[in-house]
Amino acid sequence: GRDGGHAGSRRGGGGDDGGREGCGGGRWRRDGHCGGRWGWRGGGGGARRAGGRNRIPSRCHFPPSRCRSPLTVSFPPLTVSFPLTLSPVPPASPHGLCPRSPDRAAPERAPRIYTRTGDSGFSSTFTGERRPKGDRIFEALGATDELSSAIGLAGEFSSEKGHTFVDQLHKVQCMLQDVGSNLATPLSSAREAHRKRTSFSEKPVLELEQWIDNYSEQLPPLRAFILPSGGKSSAALHFSRAVCRRAERCVVPLVQAGEADPNVAKYLNRLSDYLFVLARYAAMKEGKEEKIYIKPEP
Repeated sequence: GRDGGHAGSRRGGGGDDGGREGCGGGRWRRDGHCGGRWGWRGGGGGARRAGGRNRIPSRCHFPPSRCRSPLTVSFPPLTVSFPLTLSPVPPASPHGLCPRSPDRAAPERAPRIYTRTGDSGFSSTFTGERRPKGDRIFEALGATDELSSAIGLAGEFSSEKGHTFVDQLHKVQCMLQDVGSNLATPLSSAREAHRKRTSFSEKPVLELEQWIDNYSEQLPPLRAFILPSGGKSSAALHFSRAVCRRAERCVVPLVQAGEADPNVAKYLNRLSDYLFVLARYAAMKEGKEEKIYIKPEP
C-alpha cells in the first residue's frame, strides 16, 4: 500500500481510477498515505458513491500533490460544493444592527389622542348612540370629570400635610369613574350586557356614610355657617364639595328620566356631605381656624 497506484487499502482502487478520488476505496489503514485510521468506511468514495456511509475524515495527511480542487462531496440528498457561493450580505444599518435583526425592536407608534369624531358637535355613548355634545348626559359626564379633578387637587394638598384620608380620596376618584360609566350608558338604549357592566350598587353609598359618621364624631359641634377656609387642604375640599353639588344637579334629571341608576344620585349626595365633613376635619388637624359667616352691619 505504500507504493503503487493505490493510496488506500487493498479493497479500494487507487488514484483517479474508476471515478474515485484519492483515498476512495474501502477502509483507510495505516499502510495508506492518509496514515492512521481516519477515512472513509464503506464502498467507493470521492465523486461516485458505491455504497455504505460516507464520513469526512477529521484529519487527513494525504499529500497535497494528490488533492484535486475544487472538491465535491455528495451527501444525499444534500450536495455541498466548495468553494461555496454565499448570498450577498444586506447593507449595514446606520444604528449598527442588521435591519432584520431581532435585537432591533421596531419603534412603537404612540396612539393618537385626537379622533376627529367629535368635530361635528356630536359624541358617542357607551351604547353607541350619537348625541349632541350639549346633551344632558354629556353635561353630567363633564361635571363628574371636573369633580374628580377637584378632588385630585385637594388630595395633593392634603398629602403634603400628611393626612391619612388621602387614600379615601383616591378611592372616591375611582368610584367617580364608575359613576361616569353608568351615566354614559343610557338605560333607554342599553342592552342587558351594557347594564351588567355599568351597574352601580348601593355599597359605595353606605361606605361614605360610615366615613361621615367616623369624622363627625371627632369634630366640634357646628354652631355657625362656615365659609370655605381653614388652610389649603380644607379650602380645596370645600371647592370639591361645591363641584359635587353641581354634578348632582346634572345627574338628578337623568335619574328622574330613567336614564341613570338612582344610586348614582345618592352617591353624589353623600359625597358632598363627606367632603364638607372632611374639610372641617383637615382644618382641625392642621390647627387652622375656620372662618364663619358674619352678617354685615346694615
